[in-house]
Amino acid sequence: MSANVAMLMTPPGLAAIAVVRLAGPRVPSFLHDHFSRPAGVGRCVHGNLTDGSRVIDDALVVLCDETTADINVHGGHWVVRSTLDLAAREGFEVQSSIDASAALIAVEAASKLEWEILSHLPSARTETGVRVLLSQTVAWDHFRAQATKDPRFARTQIDRILSDNTLRHLLHPPTVAIVGPPNVGKSTLANRLFARERSIAADVPGTTRDWVGELANIDGMPVMLLDTPGIRETDDTIERTAIERSRAEIQRAHQVVLVVDASRPLKGEQQELLDQFPGALRVLNKADRSLGWNDNGFIELSTVATTGQGITELRRALVKRFCGEEIISIDQPRCWTSRQTEILTGAGDDLQKLEAI
Repeated sequence: MSANVAMLMTPPGLAAIAVVRLAGPRVPSFLHDHFSRPAGVGRCVHGNLTDGSRVIDDALVVLCDETTADINVHGGHWVVRSTLDLAAREGFEVQSSIDASAALIAVEAASKLEWEILSHLPSARTETGVRVLLSQTVAWDHFRAQATKDPRFARTQIDRILSDNTLRHLLHPPTVAIVGPPNVGKSTLANRLFARERSIAADVPGTTRDWVGELANIDGMPVMLLDTPGIRETDDTIERTAIERSRAEIQRAHQVVLVVDASRPLKGEQQELLDQFPGALRVLNKADRSLGWNDNGFIELSTVATTGQGITELRRALVKRFCGEEIISIDQPRCWTSRQTEILTGAGDDLQKLEAI
């Protein structure tokens, strides 16, 4: 890690206040050149943060010690980006993500595990994510005690913990793409998952002209939910371009939810999409209508998006795809950093290594 580091301490996105922490020997000269008033250790000083003759923001600066300063600016994207860009030009390495070494300057903690917990808090997008993260100290204390009493059980649990991506997904939201032919109810289904009207829904094929992506809270699991245009052959230039653009986003998605219409024949575009996305979570929408084909058991869920029927089951199915359980348990020991993975990988042969967690 560079001797001079800059990092955003608050969650990314719009906010009233953002905190940028600078650490390293260049902090005093940075504040001298770019802050309008002298900063003092332990004092909260109000002044202008400047880049040459340009005022970036009126900021509050707290000097934690001679080489660590918290710069509190307004939380708009331009202000935060300008502050980090200025720090980068002045020789600070901007941390785009926080690892265990960066946690040393990000937080004060009693152990490396506590550093990792506190430093990753800004990445927790849901209450469940915060609760799972904050439970890790107690969860690992309990697990180490169990390992002492029952080594065989502990070794089996180590394999489970290594394969459990729950906390990684809670901190780094996976992408879920909702795909299907036009007018099967994708946007209405997306609005149910968003729990608000985010996508325009209408009984007209081609209403969604571009993919719409936004974070959704799926029973505590944050996901970047993409509502995509209906996939079909079309002479509409705008719609055809939108479909092609959405294909790239679908390919990058961690999970596809494929929506088909119960009242339409399966053959044709619906069957083509089922063949195209074999790993998709297959949802039969408009399940209150007569089925237009024989169900051979390959439909996993049935919904009526207009009424909300089946949405609870869909939410649970998505959580299970990413977490292995329909309801996220709070107090399980989890693994979410490379340091922890390395320790756990070697702990199967020597349980004493668990003390390093």
